[in-house]
Amino acid sequence: MRLPIVHHPAFTADIPAQHRFPMLKFKGVAEILLADRIVLAGGFVEPEPATREQLIRAHDVTYVDQVLNASVPDKIAREVGFPMTHSVCFRGQCATGGSIETGRLALRHGIACNTAGGSHHARSSHGAGFCVFNDVAVAVRALQAEGVIRRALVIDLDVHQGDGTAEIFRHDPSVFTLSLHSEKNYPVRKVPSDLDVALPDSLEDNPYLETLEDALTGVLRRTEPDIVFYNAGVDPHRDDRLGRLCLSDEGLFERDAMVMAAVRGRGLPLACVLGGGYSKDIDVLARRHTIVHRVASGFI
Repeated sequence: MRLPIVHHPAFTADIPAQHRFPMLKFKGVAEILLADRIVLAGGFVEPEPATREQLIRAHDVTYVDQVLNASVPDKIAREVGFPMTHSVCFRGQCATGGSIETGRLALRHGIACNTAGGSHHARSSHGAGFCVFNDVAVAVRALQAEGVIRRALVIDLDVHQGDGTAEIFRHDPSVFTLSLHSEKNYPVRKVPSDLDVALPDSLEDNPYLETLEDALTGVLRRTEPDIVFYNAGVDPHRDDRLGRLCLSDEGLFERDAMVMAAVRGRGLPLACVLGGGYSKDIDVLARRHTIVHRVASGFI
């Protein structure tokens, strides 16, 4: 069996060409996965956009309606960092629907991957940091509402702390949040996760992987999740424009393999989302993002 991979053409929204967010990477990821036969032609699972009912389980209804109507106030739009057009707003719905579907597929097959998702700065009341909806939070709440899970673990290895996810779940004992991130990076004001591991600038592969192994071992001992969501952001890479760490491609490969071995070795379903990555070369960046899909293909 091949790895279930979720993709939607709307993951690539229309934004100005000079915008600093590398929107074209999502199209590039899909093209590379097809060219390298990680997925066959027609093999992507296309998700339904997240519904209003699903979105309001993690977000305030006022904000959800503003996004669905493409009427987000300028102040919030500036915090999100995107022009909040119909294309961008629909992308947020589709990426979130993608993470919901990735969770369902992981429960069915053991492991699955999205080609978007990981919008961990979106809080309950507003988006932020290129994140419209917190797709992982919405997905967890959707799966709980469907009655297929009770407890979840979020492993967030994006270089930026998962403040939005922490805020949404901070009073929810059914979800444990782990964030391993650059200490001096965005966001300046961090919302405490259940476990935060703040890393020093310029940390390289070996000490990073040692730190991650310790964190994973401890968290998996103390939690009993029905599913694990994994944010596999590649912005800890040494060439990333917005990261402050120094991982190599090989280090990212080992990181993903470590997470998957630890989670799948315990028989836990694993849903992987793309997370951040901001290198200037879109082709290089898109290929780097496919590391998680390549590694996951060995765990199906």
